[in-house]
Amino acid sequence: MDGVRLIDWDAPGPYRVAFSTRLGGLSEGPFRSLNLGVLTGDEARRVFVNRHRLCVAVGADPGRAAMAWQQHGTRVVEARPAGIVEEGSVFPRCDGLWSAEPGQAMALVTADCLPVAIARTEGDPALCVLHVGWRGLLAGIVSEGVRALGHGPLAAVIGPGIGPCCYVVGEEVARPCAAVFGDDVVEGSRLDLWTATARALSVAGCEKVERTDLCTACDAELFFSHRRDGGRTGRQGIIAYVDE
Repeated sequence: MDGVRLIDWDAPGPYRVAFSTRLGGLSEGPFRSLNLGVLTGDEARRVFVNRHRLCVAVGADPGRAAMAWQQHGTRVVEARPAGIVEEGSVFPRCDGLWSAEPGQAMALVTADCLPVAIARTEGDPALCVLHVGWRGLLAGIVSEGVRALGHGPLAAVIGPGIGPCCYVVGEEVARPCAAVFGDDVVEGSRLDLWTATARALSVAGCEKVERTDLCTACDAELFFSHRRDGGRTGRQGIIAYVDE
């Protein structure tokens, strides 16, 4: 759709995987313009139009698409048709969705955490999308996402999120992340969530891991950022499905 700017993954299989930006929607003020998050303070009707625009832009059915009530945890569930463009839709409490059903679109939202997609590269096509922050990463959401896909060689992509240039954390975050993912993921008080997540994906069994290395906090024209904007901001995200 005209005006909706996406960052596409050239996925290794019959997949459509795209990361949204903040461009191409109806929202105003701190939520300008393609805000996908209802629980932000934005007008719900604008958010639903934005979600519809995103679905149209990637060829997904908005009445069938699935989302999640994200928890910063490790739960990954199979996506079921729910609809994401009207009041009353019920979403599972989780931070990951997976599907092998052609045309079953899955969307998650972020505003500094990392949107991640994992895809089978051989055999029956299947996709998983994850919302990855430091809590979920340490708790094992990446391995849960890989486990959900069950078998076969895998590839993954890490979408836009806060970069090591901007992600200042305390010792309670830096110490365990360095212990699990390597000392070099922490420099001073800054955490490299991109690299930590890439290593988790590789360890979990992803043979190929691609990264966008786009910092949501750095680029206010393209992305919402919870940290940069002091919490009053919108949400971009990931939308993906097995192509029919």
